[in-house]
Parts: sequence; structure tokens; C-alpha cells
Amino acid sequence: MLYAIIATDVANSLEKRLAARPEHLARLQQLKAEGRIVLAGPHPAVDSNDPGAAGFSGSLIVAEFDSLAAAQAWAEADPFVTAGVYANVVVKPFKQVLP
Repeated sequence: MLYAIIATDVANSLEKRLAARPEHLARLQQLKAEGRIVLAGPHPAVDSNDPGAAGFSGSLIVAEFDSLAAAQAWAEADPFVTAGVYANVVVKPFKQVLP
């Protein structure tokens, strides 16, 4: 089943985010290699694809996991969690309708 992982960043966490990004992306690449990822990306803190120093306000990942517990465990082990980038992470079942 698909699950949405919705994360909110800690204020002023851009430096932490950039430092942890290679490990975070490696985990996403693994999901991609396994054919389990639908989409993933950050929420810019301002209305721009390149927010610069404004940074990001969070992230969204939609991916396939065996269970809600598995999705939560994967999310809790994310480098952005361990690096203190994310203040809050919510994991919810997701039913894709489009495309």
C-alpha cells in the first residue's frame, strides 16, 4: 500500500538539511531502485523553486510499504529526523487516484 510521509522542518534548519541531504537522498534512491516511490520532494519556504536562504518548510514522500508500521519505521530512521531537520513527521495511508 502507498503511504504519505509528511514532514515539517524545524525553523532555520537549512544548514542541517543540506548536511544530511546526501544520506536522505540515498534512502530515496533505494526506494526508487525498488520501484516503490511515487514522488518525493521538499516544500520551499517561499513561493519559488529555488528558495535560497529561505530554505524549506518540510517534505512530502509518497511510497509503497508493506504496512503503516513499516512506513513509520522507515520515516523515523530518516537522516533528516536524526539530524534534527524535521520537527514533526506524520505518516498516513494514501490512495492514489491520479495519474
